[in-house]
Amino acid sequence: MLSIPGKPGCTCDGWSRREFMRVGGAGLFGVALGDILRMQALGSESAADAAKTKAGWGKAKSVILIFLQGGPSHIDIWDPKPEAPSNVRGEFKTLRSKVPGIWLSEVMPKLAEQMDKATLIRSVSYTPAGLFNHTAAIYQMMTGYTPDRVSPSGQLEPPAPNDFPHAGSQIIRLKPLDGPMLPFVMLPRPLQESNVIGKGGTAGFLGPAFDPYYFYQDPAGEVKLDDLSLREGISKERMERRATLLKKVEEAMPEMEKAVSSYALDKYYQKAFDLVLSGRARNAFDLAQEPDKVRDKYGRHTFGQGCLMARRLIEAGTRFVQMNWPSVANGDPNTTAWDTHAANFGPLRNLHCPKLDSGLSSLLEELDERGLLKETLVIAIGEFGRSPRLGVSTSGNSNSPDGRDHWPYCYTGLIAGAGIQRGALYGKSDATASSPAENPVHPMQILATVYHALGIDPHTIVYNHLNQPRELVQAEPVLGLFG
Repeated sequence: MLSIPGKPGCTCDGWSRREFMRVGGAGLFGVALGDILRMQALGSESAADAAKTKAGWGKAKSVILIFLQGGPSHIDIWDPKPEAPSNVRGEFKTLRSKVPGIWLSEVMPKLAEQMDKATLIRSVSYTPAGLFNHTAAIYQMMTGYTPDRVSPSGQLEPPAPNDFPHAGSQIIRLKPLDGPMLPFVMLPRPLQESNVIGKGGTAGFLGPAFDPYYFYQDPAGEVKLDDLSLREGISKERMERRATLLKKVEEAMPEMEKAVSSYALDKYYQKAFDLVLSGRARNAFDLAQEPDKVRDKYGRHTFGQGCLMARRLIEAGTRFVQMNWPSVANGDPNTTAWDTHAANFGPLRNLHCPKLDSGLSSLLEELDERGLLKETLVIAIGEFGRSPRLGVSTSGNSNSPDGRDHWPYCYTGLIAGAGIQRGALYGKSDATASSPAENPVHPMQILATVYHALGIDPHTIVYNHLNQPRELVQAEPVLGLFG
């Protein structure tokens, strides 16, 4: 394939994929492999330089992902439609937020007072294509890729070593920590739908070294941290002597043996020693160090205390914290689940929204007060929203007259910090919150925005388990979110 004269293959973002395909015939046009590699290097440098000039680049040092697994109803929480028909607008009244022009549902009064710190994306949207149920949609949200195999129900096989990595795993690989701290923490329970547990929540083909630290305990209860504590009877000094001895053994090993041995005493051993000896992670998980009034403000429930723990982990130096809504995706809506097929308004009013309201609002408030919001990107989002019309079936599930089904075509996410506009709306839904009216945003674009905010090119190449090149995510960041 020839380039059209006067249409160079190098764009402002570097050499295009089409141009590299064109020069793939190397010898035919007298282009040597070395020339191709030089062009590729120049193109990569050009793309990286161009990215650095765009809004929001590198503003974030850390990320908190509040993942509302199960699919919260956007129209009943973040995007009320008081003028819509009764079978769409539902039972809740609207509530004016602190920001003129931004209205929330009446069940989110505390968040309404913190809306001057965040942006609501009211146009998150994607076409299902096999992603109508939770597991596959969660996988897409976490990894930026659609799963290879999806059953008609939308469920997937259990986690596998060839899965695409969670974005947090990619981030800690590309942006490792300098000090002794857990780089990626997921709490307080795994991503789950029915018996499919943890799908999309692993490092996949990057290997277990980049898995999150799975803190699957209730932060509102008694916390056990045996793996981060010194064993009884072993002093800190004794552990330090062990670390010194291991280091000497490693230094005495021949270089070749160190290179090929799967049991080589490498940097991961040293990191583990440092982590235990420093006590930094152990202290971050210890909510007893917080005043009662702070714990009360977040809410003495799993979600609220998890949000507080997320703040403490970020303060201690963790790069990526994921706080999962503490319920399986298709759990009982009358207890803790967002999956409100059988009942929508009672559970939202009495259970879910009060917890979300206290935890998320307190997190934003405290991050801002402590100066952490300047360098911490906060995202609160589910895998999809709920059907605008009550009582209809959109995913093959049955729904009660006041229940809402799955709805990926249009829903809302909250984003804040790290240069994101404060007190703003991005995108707009139509009159019934059924589809985007302005600026649709795909979940993959949200991940691209996360990478961009951390100073990572979303198109960075990673090699999978078959040594095939893959981009971190095939999407562009939403630059209009940044102020």
